[in-house]
Amino acid sequence: MSEKKRRQPNPANRAAATAASFSASKKSKLPTTTKTSSHAHSLRSQLKPDSEILASLQKLYSEHQKPAKAKTLTLTDLNLTSKCRVVSDLDASSVSLSIERVVLDIAHSILGGRGFSFDVPSRSASNQMYVPELDRIVLKDKSSARQFANLSTVRKATITSLVYGVLERNIHVTKRDLFYTDVKLFQDQSQSDAVLDDVSCMLGCTRSSLHVVASEKGVVVGRLIFTDDGDQIDCTKMGIGGKAIPPNIDRVGNLESDALFILLVEKDAAFMRLAEDRFYNRFPCIIVTAKGQPDVATRLFLRRMKTELKLPVLALVDSDPYGLKILSVYMCGSKNMSYDSSNLTTPDIKWLGVRPSDLDKYQIPEQCRLPMTDQDVKAGKDLLEEDFVKKNKGWVKELELMVKTRKKAEIQALSSFGFQYLTEVYLPLKIQDQDWL
Repeated sequence: MSEKKRRQPNPANRAAATAASFSASKKSKLPTTTKTSSHAHSLRSQLKPDSEILASLQKLYSEHQKPAKAKTLTLTDLNLTSKCRVVSDLDASSVSLSIERVVLDIAHSILGGRGFSFDVPSRSASNQMYVPELDRIVLKDKSSARQFANLSTVRKATITSLVYGVLERNIHVTKRDLFYTDVKLFQDQSQSDAVLDDVSCMLGCTRSSLHVVASEKGVVVGRLIFTDDGDQIDCTKMGIGGKAIPPNIDRVGNLESDALFILLVEKDAAFMRLAEDRFYNRFPCIIVTAKGQPDVATRLFLRRMKTELKLPVLALVDSDPYGLKILSVYMCGSKNMSYDSSNLTTPDIKWLGVRPSDLDKYQIPEQCRLPMTDQDVKAGKDLLEEDFVKKNKGWVKELELMVKTRKKAEIQALSSFGFQYLTEVYLPLKIQDQDWL
């Protein structure tokens, strides 16, 4: 990436003055609505000057700015036992042409006496596999012919026709728009959403190539400037709600930042705390959340920021199986969209917290530790069987501890020590100790 996309050659320099100002006024910002325990005070006393913590961040940042020692592997570089499906980001005319080819194939099939049928790739779990060399889930190339008499095939034909019309008009529509074109046929939006993924996979293109987007969900705040359809957006001026991540990622351009890292947050509540406290000024960063289960736009945006800005990504999620599942979707991909994992995954995200071992380390009060249900425990055990978890011994150790203690905790459990404990003690101490996996 060219240097002109960095607003400051050394981000730590710009942060030093802000950090000094923060330290000078920190006492006046201590939580007053919640009594802080002696242990919390003890942890606070372990904090080094912000300048030393920033130096640690600068080292992490510098490691990610170095040119890659080897080229990034792709499926074509690997000698896999199974052939895998690869999709590409195509322009509207190319996707339209692919649809026209499908229609011609159907016409030839009918004229040849074989009837109306689609050759649709299988997205079932049995047709997926985890590739350790790529650290992501991929889709194998198994497919099957679907007859038009089948309801699911009628839905696929309908969605394909609708997408073709959208592309010909060169407009974008939402997934909800597609559902409402024929509520009786689709019955539920989850049905039309699944068909949309089938069509994308069948045409060999990313879902965004179909010009169908989801409603805005993810938000970003902090040390980032970008253009949205030509309009410049400064994410330091977006308030505690942040800037909504555009559903049409192709409109986003000219990413600039002087951040040292990206902080990926699971929940909106933690995001708002970080934004209101302007954590990104004390420790230069970009803060992003999808408010729970990650949507396509947020996953694309995160990958693009990491790739173009060459920034490390630290993750803050709940200490429960579902927090780790959400993190795994960002890192390794989802099974529903395994066909597009090469475009949607962000490898090498570091699990900062909240981890099961943090519950004792930071002495989270017992009343803030929630008992895991049998379903929670099963979800934790299922994760331990996943190849991407087995690959990371630290993850295995943390998950085993969670299942053994049958305790979970939300990020908000840290508020038992004070509403700003997350931003003033927990995260700074985590970063200072480089306590991530």
